Amino acid sequence: MYKYWGIFIVLVLLGSCKEDNANTATENNVATLAVIEEPEIVERYGFNLNDFTVEHDTVRNGDSFGELMLENKVEYPKIAKISQDFKDTFDVRRIRVGKPYVILKSKDTTETAQIFIYENDAINYTVVDLRDSVVAYKDKKEVKYVEREASGIIETSLSEAILEQGIDYNVTNNLSEVYAWTIDFFRLQKGDKFKVIYKEKYINDSIYAGAEPIEAAYFEHNGKPIYAFAYENDSLKHIVDYFDEEANNLRRTFLRAPVKFSRISSRYNLKRRIRYYGYKVRPHKGTDYAAPIGTPIMATADGTVTESTRRGGNGKYVKIRHNGTYSTQYLHMKKQNVRRGEFVRQGDVIGWVGMTGNTGGPHVCYRFWRNGRQVDPLKEELPQAEPLAESLRPDYFSFIAPKKEQLDCIEYIEKPKEEELLTLNE
Repeated sequence: MYKYWGIFIVLVLLGSCKEDNANTATENNVATLAVIEEPEIVERYGFNLNDFTVEHDTVRNGDSFGELMLENKVEYPKIAKISQDFKDTFDVRRIRVGKPYVILKSKDTTETAQIFIYENDAINYTVVDLRDSVVAYKDKKEVKYVEREASGIIETSLSEAILEQGIDYNVTNNLSEVYAWTIDFFRLQKGDKFKVIYKEKYINDSIYAGAEPIEAAYFEHNGKPIYAFAYENDSLKHIVDYFDEEANNLRRTFLRAPVKFSRISSRYNLKRRIRYYGYKVRPHKGTDYAAPIGTPIMATADGTVTESTRRGGNGKYVKIRHNGTYSTQYLHMKKQNVRRGEFVRQGDVIGWVGMTGNTGGPHVCYRFWRNGRQVDPLKEELPQAEPLAESLRPDYFSFIAPKKEQLDCIEYIEKPKEEELLTLNE
């Protein structure tokens, strides 16, 4: 009897162990199933990249769209269709060396190009879809805009005051353009102050893509405060200008200088003695702006090019008639960028700084005529652009009120003094 009970107990224990093992196996299977996840969907440019073999590259010297496509097994008729039918969207002749591109290939042994994506810039791109009926279109990456405030007190230069804070150098250019007509940036003083509000662009929340135009600014130069607010004063043409707190336009009909961030090496002087001519008195009826060879030279106002040639001591030069009263001339260019008869807008690049003609160093000699007589542009009371229309002023003042309050609340970032640094080091 005891023998049979012993056999029964063993059988029960064996069955229990099998059940436990089965449960354990089931739990392990569940655990195994739990770690099997769906592949992460990687979406870029409107495509699921998991569906393709992806190739990232940049345009190299000698590359052409046709050769790139042929190398990736695209049939010639498709290449020809893109070249002929989509010139306005994607001109295959204008792909530039250094520009990034992406090719999405089929996931098979042929790896034939299905999609070609050309990055025009950090945000905008062009898609050439080579599947079925060929098509090309433009699109842009999703951009996040983050408002940023900045301020500073100038010790040496505006660019240094901005770069010390890790701010995009383009903000320096933007700020100088806002105040180009009202502040002489060649004569900034130690202690001048600025505040600025602008937006930074980010792709995929983290990739910096540059700074937007300045929305509002404050600049204190020689103790004189000047506010600037961006405002669209022509909704039909979408023209944005900068106005001060009293709705006066900060723009004038002429820029103060034809080059950015240069220095005046020689002023208008009718009694100047020139070393080149043996220190004899020779009137200098221009203003010389020293700058490296190749620096862009800008038209200081709208006008028509009346001369673009080379002559004697002037070297290569451009002359522009702005209206019946004013004309300007730009001498010693390395190369001109305009032709006689062309209409140019203020700020257009009309040539580049050089050393042609009689010159001891790279610079542009800027000459200014009023009523046919050469005058000193730095002493001219240049005409101001039209102020904001009376009908727009109520809306303008409401628009700038919160911006002005925000500017006024921004505190200046000052560099610690030497004695403070010594104390910190101790």
